[in-house]
Amino acid sequence: MDTNTPQSQARNRRNFPFAPPDRRGQDDPLHMSEHPADLSHDQHAVRRQKLAELRSAGVDPFRAEFAVTHFSAEALKAHVEGQDNTVPVAVGGRLVTIRDMGKSQFVKILDQQGEIQLYVKKDVVGDDAYAGFKKLDLGDIIGAKGTLFKTKSGEITVRVEASVLLAKALRPLPEKWHGLADPEQVYRQRYLDLVVNRESRRRLLLRSQVVATIRRFLAERQFIEVETPVLQTVAGGAAAKPFTTHHNALGVDFFLRISLELYLKRMLVAGFDRVFEIGRNFRNEGISRKHNPEFTMLEVYQAYSNHRGMMVLVKDMLGAVCREVLGTDQMPHPASGQVINFGGAWREVTYKDLIRAETGDPDWFARDKAAHIEAAGRMGLKVEAGWEDFEVTNEIFSKKIEPFLIQPTFVLNLPKELCPLAKINRDDPTTLDVFELCIGGMEVAPAYSEQNDPDVQREMFEHQAGGEPQSVDQDFLFALEHGMPPAGGMGIGIDRLCMLLTGAESIRDVILFPQLRPAEVKPADGA
Repeated sequence: MDTNTPQSQARNRRNFPFAPPDRRGQDDPLHMSEHPADLSHDQHAVRRQKLAELRSAGVDPFRAEFAVTHFSAEALKAHVEGQDNTVPVAVGGRLVTIRDMGKSQFVKILDQQGEIQLYVKKDVVGDDAYAGFKKLDLGDIIGAKGTLFKTKSGEITVRVEASVLLAKALRPLPEKWHGLADPEQVYRQRYLDLVVNRESRRRLLLRSQVVATIRRFLAERQFIEVETPVLQTVAGGAAAKPFTTHHNALGVDFFLRISLELYLKRMLVAGFDRVFEIGRNFRNEGISRKHNPEFTMLEVYQAYSNHRGMMVLVKDMLGAVCREVLGTDQMPHPASGQVINFGGAWREVTYKDLIRAETGDPDWFARDKAAHIEAAGRMGLKVEAGWEDFEVTNEIFSKKIEPFLIQPTFVLNLPKELCPLAKINRDDPTTLDVFELCIGGMEVAPAYSEQNDPDVQREMFEHQAGGEPQSVDQDFLFALEHGMPPAGGMGIGIDRLCMLLTGAESIRDVILFPQLRPAEVKPADGA
């Protein structure tokens, strides 16, 4: 399925801020190199000295033997009201807040579920242990054992009986007021962004929940998850420029796959009637707010179904994802100010009707390319004379229609030139039995009534190849000649879906480590 074509983040109180990074200070030294050596140099030296002192005292500052019994959220839930200091826990995490009270400290640690407060008292842990604890720095990773109690302010806290340093942080966390000052550094040093930025943590944890929910949803409907090759000899299943690589032992050039489609359809031939894959695709094309060269797709195929069956499936799936992950089937769309309603009726409209309405020309599809180019120019669009007629029309859809389809909309019966893998519509042979699901002003999921006639499929492949037979997947056509049942197929761009559900402005915000140009790495002084 083709969804990623460019046409197509007080003196005694040391508090680490858990907030989105301030974008001030673009001339900050953090902006100048990949590693923020300049601001951290003095603290780095101090921490190195502490490390040396620990080692000279026979202390291992990178221990491995500590068993966590509860994540932070689990520990908070384990507290029994009215029964302080009865529930034992062992927790681990990164120090993000330290409040020094003299003979006691309140600190907070961060793990994958969030924060939990610890109370460390000199009289409880002992003089030597307390003195060692007071030497810890923000960013250090510790383990602590104790019991749960509720403070006077109502915060569930671990009364620490013993603690251990598990990993000494040799560099400080991002500076308090700026966080990660350079927006690009947010992506280059995502590991720091996820420590400092609550919104980034929320967004990327939600992504994991979305994928897990989709897997459960499909498994409950008897879909089988499979894995297909990333290295392929033919870049098929979409019209996109591939990345190439060479396998030395075989002496063969391979493409990194641009689509999951053709191997999943081979599974239909093999008699597996409901299959899906969640996998990475790679396209050697442009980068934009909606496009990353490496992206994640869900593709699902169901024998004895069609594009109408996929409409039911995707509506049920996205409704379930919203309810389970977000707790609601309605969500705000910040860019338009609308509230997207996943639980209501989803609009169905044909591609041609949308074009006719936007151009104000009921006879649009009876006119020639010259008339279309002239009309597109009047609409403020730049089109090239060498474009095919359907590309001119699709530019109007992409620029003037799709960005304004905020509520869930099935755009039906696209022109046959846009996809060689779908069945031709019986009533209008210039169109296909397909839909594009548009939500929030972007395409989220295309789906087809899959072409299973091997002769028609060969003809459409050869037309798309434009006289380059090496770009036709002959093995897929050979498989198709053995018989593939009628089927519906659908793709969902996981990255775009997560953009939609989290309100992210860029696809980079929902990918852990997006592609960037290599930065000049400047080693820290004294490193």
